[in-house]
Amino acid sequence: MSRSTRITIVSSDTQLASHIELRLQSKGYQASHMPCSDSVLGVLYSDPPDLLIIELSSKMGGDEIVRTLRSDSFFSAIPIIGLIPESDFDTFQWGACALDDFVHMPINFSELFVRISLSLARIKRIFDNNPLTRLPGNTSIQNAIEDAMGKPLMVCYLDINHFKPYNDVFGFAHGDEVLRMTARIMFNAVRDSGGGFCGHIGGDDFVIIIGSERFEAVCQTIIKHFDMIVLDMFDEETKKQGYYPGTNRKGDKEDVPLLSISIAVVPMNMPKLRHAAKVAEVAAELKKIAKNSAGSRYVVDHRNT
Repeated sequence: MSRSTRITIVSSDTQLASHIELRLQSKGYQASHMPCSDSVLGVLYSDPPDLLIIELSSKMGGDEIVRTLRSDSFFSAIPIIGLIPESDFDTFQWGACALDDFVHMPINFSELFVRISLSLARIKRIFDNNPLTRLPGNTSIQNAIEDAMGKPLMVCYLDINHFKPYNDVFGFAHGDEVLRMTARIMFNAVRDSGGGFCGHIGGDDFVIIIGSERFEAVCQTIIKHFDMIVLDMFDEETKKQGYYPGTNRKGDKEDVPLLSISIAVVPMNMPKLRHAAKVAEVAAELKKIAKNSAGSRYVVDHRNT
């Protein structure tokens, strides 16, 4: 068990939640609690835990929170353990509430600790999520693209322009922060538009899959927010100049532009797309076009649509 594992307890029983929090902290977990309320989702979206423990008695409404979280691809990889009164076992809608595990109340803490350990271990085996951004990784992305074939959906490949020299000059800690920021901007834009798939291929390469009627608004939102927030990653002098001294892949000194983002948009209902590998091939061509322009830009493949 990693001492950095963060667990959130959601329960309107303050005494119960505080007791669970103290017991978890005694085992080295970083634990916090909050009541079941309308504000829970906002807190979880802004600061997702590594594992969620939620009370699911019939009067608490925790099952609706679970369903809402599971509807977002980002939260598919966060283990959720339900706390369920034994009296509710026969009436609880198990099939409609996607839990990873449960513990009946009153709680046997030895059992709870084991179930937490098993849930964390299981999620590492099952999901291929990127450890930095927590977004689904390559296996999930491949499956999502294959599921989207022939449908009125857009697969959007995103990458960050001039990311390598930024990493080299400003350090990996700053580079990691840029990746986390990009993931949150992307995830929030997709979620706020009505939902879709978000994935992290690796490095500065990301993928989103959204409905064809929404892709333009989502791409514009991502670019707008990225261009605004990324400025915080530079000092005032660099922002005024619009560049910083760096080294290119050949080892030559050059002025490196500020970070920007390129998005290659591939319509999935094009006749020429017969397999997922072709989608990546088309996207690679589009990204070259997008990167030839200064600043952030998205490019859509309109050929043979």
